[in-house]
Amino acid sequence: MLELIQFPRGLGVMNPSPFCMKVEVFLKLAGLPYQVNDRTPPFRLPKGKLPALRDGNTLVCDSQAIIEHLQRQYADKLPPALRQPERGADLALRRLFEEHTYFSALWGRWIEETGFRVVAPTFFGRLPWPLRTLVPALVRRKMRRDLQGQGLGRHSPAEIAARANADLDAAQAMLGERSFFGGDQPSALDATVYAFLANALYVDIDNPVRRHLQAMAPLVAYCGRMAARVGR
Repeated sequence: MLELIQFPRGLGVMNPSPFCMKVEVFLKLAGLPYQVNDRTPPFRLPKGKLPALRDGNTLVCDSQAIIEHLQRQYADKLPPALRQPERGADLALRRLFEEHTYFSALWGRWIEETGFRVVAPTFFGRLPWPLRTLVPALVRRKMRRDLQGQGLGRHSPAEIAARANADLDAAQAMLGERSFFGGDQPSALDATVYAFLANALYVDIDNPVRRHLQAMAPLVAYCGRMAARVGR
């Protein structure tokens, strides 16, 4: 059986990491049996991050590499929409969420006080005292430094929110009148988009990006359709 190595569940969604949730959504859409391992810390893995997938003797790290591995190895078991090659527009939207929207989400969770008060207990509540007090502060400091280096952290909170909201507007325009980004049935792109939208819509952190998304009826309805298929 496939072993999905990821962060523990939390924040009211399938996984508080959109990258981990992306892989689990794909597995659920594919109907492939798997078991979850949420006890292996990232530093024990070759790339130092989650998720990872163990398939027999093969260990695959990185969410996109995992999905491409599943598409190759289990093509005969996947629904047609999940076997589709990634088109240019799909790649562009996936990269928008994974390499831009993601950093605004990090800001909202780890730098903004309203988000930090919610996520810190989820990620570090299992640690013994005093680590559960010290480690969150160290991680928060690293996040701030990383966001400064990446560039988004150099903007004001209002500017960061505006950029994230523009990403959501672009996603809604690309969805159009379709039920899913794959058309009538979810594609691999839907696993990515839904994971990011669910982590913004269903996680109870009040911020301008979540409020903007809540007002976007087509994307809210889309999340509802995906939730009906794979859960939240």
